[in-house]
Amino acid sequence: MVYLPDHIQKIALVNRSLVKKEDRQHKVIESVATGEIAGSDRLASDECLKGVFDRINGYRGIIPIIPQNTRLYGSGTRETPELLDWKIVKDICDSSGSDALLVLETFDSNSDLIIKTVANQVVNVINGGTAKPSVPSQIRMNVFSFWRLYDPSNMKIIDQYQSTHYLTFNGVGTNYTLAPPVALPRTAYDAGQEYIERFLPSYYTVRRDMYKRGKGSAKRQFKAGFRRAEMANWQDALDIWKEIANNRRRKNAGRACLNIAVAYEVLGNTDKALEWAKKSYQDYNNKSGRDYAKVLIRRKELE
Repeated sequence: MVYLPDHIQKIALVNRSLVKKEDRQHKVIESVATGEIAGSDRLASDECLKGVFDRINGYRGIIPIIPQNTRLYGSGTRETPELLDWKIVKDICDSSGSDALLVLETFDSNSDLIIKTVANQVVNVINGGTAKPSVPSQIRMNVFSFWRLYDPSNMKIIDQYQSTHYLTFNGVGTNYTLAPPVALPRTAYDAGQEYIERFLPSYYTVRRDMYKRGKGSAKRQFKAGFRRAEMANWQDALDIWKEIANNRRRKNAGRACLNIAVAYEVLGNTDKALEWAKKSYQDYNNKSGRDYAKVLIRRKELE
Protein backbone atom coordinates (compact mmCIF):
# COMPACT_ATOMS: atom_id res chain seq x y z
CA MET A 1 0.00 0.00 0.00
CA VAL A 2 2.98 2.30 0.66
CA TYR A 3 6.44 2.24 -0.91
CA LEU A 4 9.59 2.96 1.03
CA PRO A 5 12.10 5.16 -0.81
CA ASP A 6 15.17 3.23 -1.93
CA HIS A 7 17.52 5.11 0.39
CA ILE A 8 15.67 3.95 3.51
CA GLN A 9 17.14 0.78 4.99
CA LYS A 10 17.32 1.57 8.70
CA ILE A 11 14.23 2.81 10.55
CA ALA A 12 14.26 4.12 14.13
CA LEU A 13 11.15 3.29 16.19
CA VAL A 14 9.91 5.75 18.82
CA ASN A 15 6.92 5.76 21.14
CA ARG A 16 5.33 9.21 21.45
CA SER A 17 2.00 8.07 22.87
CA LEU A 18 2.93 8.52 26.53
CA VAL A 19 1.56 11.29 28.71
CA LYS A 20 3.50 13.74 30.88
CA LYS A 21 3.37 13.27 34.66
CA GLU A 22 1.30 16.40 35.20
CA ASP A 23 -1.33 15.12 32.76
CA ARG A 24 -1.66 11.62 34.21
CA GLN A 25 -4.66 12.40 36.39
CA HIS A 26 -6.83 12.96 33.31
CA LYS A 27 -5.53 9.71 31.81
CA VAL A 28 -6.36 7.72 34.95
CA ILE A 29 -9.89 9.13 34.98
CA GLU A 30 -10.29 8.11 31.35
CA SER A 31 -8.94 4.64 32.12
CA VAL A 32 -11.54 4.05 34.80
CA ALA A 33 -14.33 5.32 32.56
CA THR A 34 -13.39 3.15 29.57
CA GLY A 35 -12.52 -0.05 31.39
CA GLU A 36 -8.75 0.17 30.96
CA ILE A 37 -6.29 -0.73 33.65
CA ALA A 38 -4.50 2.47 34.61
CA GLY A 39 -1.01 2.52 33.14
CA SER A 40 -1.60 -0.51 30.90
CA ASP A 41 -1.32 1.54 27.71
CA ARG A 42 2.25 2.40 28.59
CA LEU A 43 3.38 -1.20 28.32
CA ALA A 44 0.96 -2.09 25.54
CA SER A 45 2.16 0.76 23.33
CA ASP A 46 5.67 -0.66 23.60
CA GLU A 47 4.22 -4.03 22.50
CA CYS A 48 2.77 -2.23 19.49
CA LEU A 49 6.25 -1.13 18.46
CA LYS A 50 7.57 -4.62 19.17
CA GLY A 51 5.05 -5.97 16.66
CA VAL A 52 6.51 -3.62 14.05
CA PHE A 53 10.06 -4.61 14.98
CA ASP A 54 9.48 -8.35 14.78
CA ARG A 55 7.57 -8.20 11.49
CA ILE A 56 10.02 -6.08 9.54
CA ASN A 57 13.36 -7.02 11.12
CA GLY A 58 15.67 -8.33 8.41
CA TYR A 59 13.00 -8.26 5.71
CA ARG A 60 14.77 -7.52 2.43
CA GLY A 61 17.55 -5.67 4.19
CA ILE A 62 15.32 -3.40 6.28
CA ILE A 63 16.66 -2.96 9.80
CA PRO A 64 14.48 -1.51 12.59
CA ILE A 65 16.43 0.27 15.31
CA ILE A 66 15.44 1.05 18.89
CA PRO A 67 17.28 4.32 19.65
CA GLN A 68 18.47 5.27 23.10
CA ASN A 69 15.66 7.81 23.37
CA THR A 70 12.78 5.43 22.65
CA ARG A 71 9.99 7.51 24.21
CA LEU A 72 8.70 11.01 23.64
CA TYR A 73 5.80 12.76 25.33
CA GLY A 74 2.53 13.09 23.49
CA SER A 75 -1.13 13.54 24.34
CA GLY A 76 -1.65 10.15 26.01
CA THR A 77 -5.07 10.05 24.35
CA ARG A 78 -6.49 9.77 20.83
CA GLU A 79 -5.75 13.43 20.21
CA THR A 80 -3.18 13.62 17.42
CA PRO A 81 -0.08 15.65 18.36
CA GLU A 82 1.59 18.16 16.09
CA LEU A 83 4.41 17.06 13.82
CA LEU A 84 7.73 16.52 15.53
CA ASP A 85 10.27 19.25 15.03
CA TRP A 86 12.55 18.21 12.16
CA LYS A 87 15.62 18.94 14.27
CA ILE A 88 14.45 16.33 16.79
CA VAL A 89 13.78 13.88 13.96
CA LYS A 90 17.25 14.45 12.50
CA ASP A 91 18.96 14.19 15.88
CA ILE A 92 17.30 10.83 16.64
CA CYS A 93 18.12 9.47 13.19
CA ASP A 94 21.72 10.71 13.29
CA SER A 95 22.37 9.36 16.78
CA SER A 96 20.97 5.93 15.87
CA GLY A 97 22.35 5.76 12.34
CA SER A 98 18.83 5.57 10.88
CA ASP A 99 17.47 6.76 7.56
CA ALA A 100 13.93 7.41 8.78
CA LEU A 101 11.93 7.71 11.98
CA LEU A 102 8.71 5.77 12.61
CA VAL A 103 6.71 7.30 15.46
CA LEU A 104 3.75 5.80 17.28
CA GLU A 105 2.12 9.20 17.73
CA THR A 106 -0.95 8.10 19.68
CA PHE A 107 -2.11 4.90 21.32
CA ASP A 108 -5.31 4.22 23.20
CA SER A 109 -7.22 1.10 24.16
CA ASN A 110 -10.72 0.16 25.27
CA SER A 111 -12.57 -3.07 25.95
CA ASP A 112 -16.16 -4.01 25.13
CA LEU A 113 -18.29 -6.86 26.44
CA ILE A 114 -19.74 -9.19 23.86
CA ILE A 115 -22.96 -10.88 24.89
CA LYS A 116 -22.79 -14.66 24.77
CA THR A 117 -25.03 -16.71 22.46
CA VAL A 118 -26.62 -13.76 20.66
CA ALA A 119 -27.70 -16.09 17.87
CA ASN A 120 -29.57 -18.31 20.33
CA GLN A 121 -31.37 -15.28 21.70
CA VAL A 122 -32.56 -14.29 18.23
CA VAL A 123 -33.75 -17.83 17.52
CA ASN A 124 -35.73 -17.89 20.78
CA VAL A 125 -37.51 -14.66 19.88
CA ILE A 126 -38.25 -15.82 16.33
CA ASN A 127 -39.75 -19.03 17.71
CA GLY A 128 -42.12 -17.07 19.91
CA GLY A 129 -40.06 -17.24 23.07
CA THR A 130 -38.37 -14.50 24.99
CA ALA A 131 -34.76 -13.59 25.31
CA LYS A 132 -33.21 -15.14 28.40
CA PRO A 133 -30.79 -13.21 30.59
CA SER A 134 -27.23 -13.92 29.52
CA VAL A 135 -23.92 -13.21 31.20
CA PRO A 136 -21.29 -11.56 28.96
CA SER A 137 -18.48 -14.06 28.42
CA GLN A 138 -16.27 -12.45 25.79
CA ILE A 139 -14.18 -9.31 25.80
CA ARG A 140 -13.32 -7.40 22.64
CA MET A 141 -10.14 -5.39 22.98
CA ASN A 142 -9.73 -2.48 20.61
CA VAL A 143 -6.51 -0.59 20.09
CA PHE A 144 -6.44 2.82 18.42
CA SER A 145 -3.09 3.89 16.97
CA PHE A 146 -1.80 6.69 14.80
CA TRP A 147 1.57 6.46 13.03
CA ARG A 148 3.88 8.81 11.19
CA LEU A 149 6.99 7.93 9.21
CA TYR A 150 9.43 10.85 8.96
CA ASP A 151 12.14 11.17 6.30
CA PRO A 152 14.71 13.70 7.58
CA SER A 153 16.73 13.72 4.32
CA ASN A 154 14.06 15.75 2.53
CA MET A 155 11.86 16.70 5.51
CA LYS A 156 8.84 14.79 4.22
CA ILE A 157 6.21 12.62 5.86
CA ILE A 158 6.36 9.32 3.98
CA ASP A 159 3.26 7.95 5.65
CA GLN A 160 0.70 8.79 8.28
CA TYR A 161 -1.95 6.26 9.14
CA GLN A 162 -4.71 5.81 11.72
CA SER A 163 -6.20 2.43 12.54
CA THR A 164 -8.34 0.59 15.08
CA HIS A 165 -7.48 -3.06 15.62
CA TYR A 166 -9.78 -5.58 17.34
CA LEU A 167 -9.23 -8.97 18.97
CA THR A 168 -11.76 -11.00 20.97
CA PHE A 169 -10.95 -13.02 24.09
CA ASN A 170 -12.88 -15.19 26.52
CA GLY A 171 -13.61 -13.30 29.72
CA VAL A 172 -12.23 -14.29 33.11
CA GLY A 173 -13.38 -13.74 36.68
CA THR A 174 -16.54 -14.68 38.53
CA ASN A 175 -18.87 -13.17 35.93
CA TYR A 176 -16.52 -13.52 32.95
CA THR A 177 -16.36 -9.74 32.65
CA LEU A 178 -12.59 -9.25 32.95
CA ALA A 179 -10.16 -9.41 30.06
CA PRO A 180 -7.32 -11.94 30.45
CA PRO A 181 -3.90 -10.39 31.14
CA VAL A 182 -2.65 -11.20 27.62
CA ALA A 183 -5.55 -9.47 25.86
CA LEU A 184 -4.23 -5.93 25.62
CA PRO A 185 -0.54 -6.66 24.87
CA ARG A 186 -1.49 -9.23 22.25
CA THR A 187 -3.95 -6.87 20.55
CA ALA A 188 -1.36 -4.09 20.62
CA TYR A 189 1.31 -6.40 19.16
CA ASP A 190 -1.03 -7.42 16.33
CA ALA A 191 -1.88 -3.77 15.68
CA GLY A 192 1.81 -3.01 15.18
CA GLN A 193 2.22 -5.89 12.76
CA GLU A 194 -0.91 -4.85 10.88
CA TYR A 195 0.46 -1.34 10.39
CA ILE A 196 3.87 -2.33 9.03
CA GLU A 197 2.23 -4.75 6.59
CA ARG A 198 1.36 -1.63 4.58
CA PHE A 199 5.00 -1.55 3.44
CA LEU A 200 5.36 -5.25 2.67
CA PRO A 201 4.31 -7.07 -0.50
CA SER A 202 1.18 -9.18 -0.17
CA TYR A 203 -0.13 -12.06 -2.20
CA TYR A 204 -3.54 -12.95 -3.53
CA THR A 205 -4.98 -15.67 -5.72
CA VAL A 206 -6.58 -15.09 -9.10
CA ARG A 207 -8.47 -17.56 -11.25
CA ARG A 208 -7.73 -18.23 -14.90
CA ASP A 209 -9.78 -20.57 -17.10
CA MET A 210 -8.25 -22.72 -19.82
CA TYR A 211 -9.49 -25.27 -22.30
CA LYS A 212 -8.69 -28.89 -21.52
CA ARG A 213 -10.35 -30.42 -24.58
CA GLY A 214 -10.63 -29.65 -28.25
CA LYS A 215 -12.44 -31.06 -31.22
CA GLY A 216 -11.41 -33.72 -33.68
CA SER A 217 -7.69 -34.38 -34.18
CA ALA A 218 -6.71 -31.69 -31.66
CA LYS A 219 -8.47 -33.47 -28.81
CA ARG A 220 -5.38 -35.41 -27.70
CA GLN A 221 -3.11 -32.40 -28.16
CA PHE A 222 -5.26 -30.27 -25.88
CA LYS A 223 -5.12 -32.90 -23.15
CA ALA A 224 -1.35 -33.29 -23.58
CA GLY A 225 -0.86 -29.53 -23.26
CA PHE A 226 -3.13 -29.34 -20.24
CA ARG A 227 -1.22 -32.14 -18.48
CA ARG A 228 2.03 -30.24 -18.99
CA ALA A 229 0.44 -27.09 -17.58
CA GLU A 230 -0.62 -29.07 -14.50
CA MET A 231 3.05 -29.96 -14.00
CA ALA A 232 4.08 -26.29 -14.51
CA ASN A 233 5.83 -27.25 -17.74
CA TRP A 234 4.47 -24.16 -19.45
CA GLN A 235 7.00 -23.94 -22.26
CA ASP A 236 6.18 -27.41 -23.61
CA ALA A 237 2.47 -26.65 -23.20
CA LEU A 238 2.99 -23.47 -25.24
CA ASP A 239 4.63 -25.42 -28.05
CA ILE A 240 1.67 -27.80 -28.24
CA TRP A 241 -0.96 -25.05 -28.13
CA LYS A 242 0.85 -23.02 -30.79
CA GLU A 243 0.64 -26.00 -33.13
CA ILE A 244 -3.11 -26.10 -32.52
CA ALA A 245 -3.36 -22.32 -33.07
CA ASN A 246 -2.20 -22.92 -36.64
CA ASN A 247 -4.99 -25.46 -37.08
CA ARG A 248 -7.60 -24.70 -39.72
CA ARG A 249 -10.42 -25.38 -37.30
CA ARG A 250 -11.27 -21.95 -35.97
CA LYS A 251 -12.81 -23.17 -32.72
CA ASN A 252 -9.70 -25.15 -31.75
CA ALA A 253 -7.44 -22.27 -32.74
CA GLY A 254 -9.41 -19.81 -30.62
CA ARG A 255 -9.23 -22.08 -27.61
CA ALA A 256 -5.52 -22.66 -28.08
CA CYS A 257 -4.89 -18.91 -28.29
CA LEU A 258 -6.61 -18.45 -24.94
CA ASN A 259 -4.48 -21.18 -23.35
CA ILE A 260 -1.36 -19.57 -24.79
CA ALA A 261 -2.38 -16.24 -23.25
CA VAL A 262 -2.72 -17.87 -19.82
CA ALA A 263 0.67 -19.53 -20.19
CA TYR A 264 2.37 -16.24 -21.02
CA GLU A 265 0.78 -14.54 -18.01
CA VAL A 266 2.00 -17.33 -15.74
CA LEU A 267 5.49 -16.90 -17.21
CA GLY A 268 5.34 -13.18 -16.39
CA ASN A 269 4.88 -11.78 -19.89
CA THR A 270 1.65 -9.79 -19.60
CA ASP A 271 2.12 -8.07 -22.98
CA LYS A 272 2.31 -11.39 -24.82
CA ALA A 273 -0.63 -12.71 -22.81
CA LEU A 274 -2.74 -9.72 -23.88
CA GLU A 275 -1.67 -10.16 -27.51
CA TRP A 276 -2.85 -13.79 -27.60
CA ALA A 277 -6.05 -13.10 -25.67
CA LYS A 278 -6.97 -10.44 -28.22
CA LYS A 279 -6.10 -12.82 -31.05
CA SER A 280 -8.42 -15.44 -29.55
CA TYR A 281 -11.37 -13.06 -29.84
CA GLN A 282 -10.47 -10.89 -32.82
CA ASP A 283 -9.41 -13.71 -35.15
CA TYR A 284 -11.56 -16.57 -33.89
CA ASN A 285 -14.51 -14.95 -32.07
CA ASN A 286 -13.72 -16.69 -28.76
CA LYS A 287 -15.66 -14.58 -26.25
CA SER A 288 -13.60 -15.93 -23.35
CA GLY A 289 -10.59 -14.32 -25.03
CA ARG A 290 -12.39 -10.96 -25.05
CA ASP A 291 -13.17 -11.20 -21.32
CA TYR A 292 -9.64 -12.31 -20.53
CA ALA A 293 -8.17 -9.42 -22.52
CA LYS A 294 -10.15 -6.97 -20.37
CA VAL A 295 -8.74 -8.60 -17.23
CA LEU A 296 -5.21 -8.28 -18.58
CA ILE A 297 -5.72 -4.64 -19.53
CA ARG A 298 -6.78 -3.85 -15.94
CA ARG A 299 -3.76 -5.72 -14.65
CA LYS A 300 -1.42 -3.71 -16.86
CA GLU A 301 -2.99 -0.49 -15.60
CA LEU A 302 -2.24 -1.56 -12.03
CA GLU A 303 1.32 -2.49 -12.91
